[in-house]
Order: sequence, then structure tokens, then C-alpha cells
Amino acid sequence: MPEANKEIEEGKIWAFIGYWWILFLVPLLGKKENKFALFHGKQGLVLFVFAVLVWLLSYIPVIGWFIIGPVGSIIWIILAIIGMVKSLQGNYWKMPVLGDIAEKIKI
Repeated sequence: MPEANKEIEEGKIWAFIGYWWILFLVPLLGKKENKFALFHGKQGLVLFVFAVLVWLLSYIPVIGWFIIGPVGSIIWIILAIIGMVKSLQGNYWKMPVLGDIAEKIKI
């Protein structure tokens, strides 16, 4: 187990950075060998795609302006904050729904 703890300690900052929008690329490209950083980097990638979709759909008149945009943005921000906190705590936290998609990504 000490090796797993060492991997988590070395990957914490990388994992944290992965939730900062396009910076998901940092752990995906810079720490491929660290499972902890890669786990959170993949979730950051899926969260980034979710944020872009929310942004695009928010241009739909009425429903996008008043429902998709605001609600999607709040969900995105909450998931990003929880992901950052969990990564700094050294936890493998899987996001609801989006975490399942992230697990399917092969890098």
C-alpha cells in the first residue's frame, strides 16, 4: 500500500489542475504514468466537454437562456469544486453520470 499512497501524494496537484477547464490536458499529457492524476484528468476532460455543451446549448432561446445555461453552469461548477477538493484529499471520487463516461476513456 505505501506505493499507492506515494502515487496519490505525487498526483494530487496534477489531479487538482485537471478540473480547471482546458487544463485537464496537464495531467493527461504530463502524468500519464500516475493512475490518480490520470483518473482525475479524465474526469476533467469529460467535465470540460460538459461545460462546452452547456455553453453551446445556452444559446437556445428561452430554454437555453433560463434553464440549460444557468442550471448546467451550476452543476459544472459544483462538480469541478468537489473534484478539486476530493483530489487534494487524495480520494478517488467518481462524478455522478460523467464519471461513468470518464472511466470508458482509454489513454
